[in-house]
Amino acid sequence: MNILIYDVAASSGGALTILNEYYNKYEKIRDGNHYYFVISTPNFKNTNNITVLRFPWVKKSWLHRVCFELFDTHRLVKKYKINKIFSLQNLIVLRTNIDQDLYVHQSLPFIEYKYGWQENKLFWVYQNVIGKLIVYSIKKAKKIIVQTRWMKEACVRKSGCDSTKFFVQMPKLDLTHIVQYVGQENKVMTFFYPATAVPYKNHQVILDACKLLNSDNAHFEIIFTISGKENELARKLREEAKQYNLPIEFRGTITRNEVLKLYSKTVLLFPSYVETLGLPLLEARQSKAPIIAADTVFAREILKDYKRKVYFRHDDSKLLAACMQKAIRTGEL
Repeated sequence: MNILIYDVAASSGGALTILNEYYNKYEKIRDGNHYYFVISTPNFKNTNNITVLRFPWVKKSWLHRVCFELFDTHRLVKKYKINKIFSLQNLIVLRTNIDQDLYVHQSLPFIEYKYGWQENKLFWVYQNVIGKLIVYSIKKAKKIIVQTRWMKEACVRKSGCDSTKFFVQMPKLDLTHIVQYVGQENKVMTFFYPATAVPYKNHQVILDACKLLNSDNAHFEIIFTISGKENELARKLREEAKQYNLPIEFRGTITRNEVLKLYSKTVLLFPSYVETLGLPLLEARQSKAPIIAADTVFAREILKDYKRKVYFRHDDSKLLAACMQKAIRTGEL
């Protein structure tokens, strides 16, 4: 059987992590099937049972992406005599009657909070346009894989599909380099937030909490994995931190191994309120690190029965400051 693994969207972050996981999985499988990976920029190698079809030009613009998905994908299905499709990018492949499985990991269309057009145009499009396409894809797919129970329940409600076609598969963590929490290295309490500069990652609530802590003369520092140069939001955050003399280090992108090491000697801050899973929560839990997280359905699912965590309302900087102050004074939550 010829199986098409479709993911031209993945080039970084969680999407690339998922794509890597399936490439590594199918590379080891010897089931008589041949897997065709249709991707954009990742550098995968051909193997005995995998053919990699790279199309980096797809990432040039949305127009390139749409043209590829409407015309080129259909051509590839015919050329390689594909018998089954597994799409990892939330949407099924159009213009084909072949059975398709679907991996849904975009949570924006399924969260309670609704973005207005003026508030964030891109997120509005994801919720009101792309969201409808995702629901359509869910209805058409034979099998849907999601990462968490809350996503399964949300997808069932939104699509009206039978729950039996949904399967919860949490991403497999490589635990080889997990470092166990050993506590702070110095007297200054260090907090850590690994996240990109997008609005729902909610860096702003951390800055607001920092201002309150600064007024109390608290001794602490925070590490962000943004440099402050990535986009307008990142620049605004860095300028505000500088203006108010906040003890925030804009370290920029770091390797996964560096992230894992930081879990072992910091308190994880996780104010993001739009996630399917929230990988840092899972990784920090494996490290047994203290966690201060926004009170969300995904955080409660990932951190269920985990003792070293506290929650705060995602827009409550006063409560976040109080949680951080407790950690600063006692070393615990």
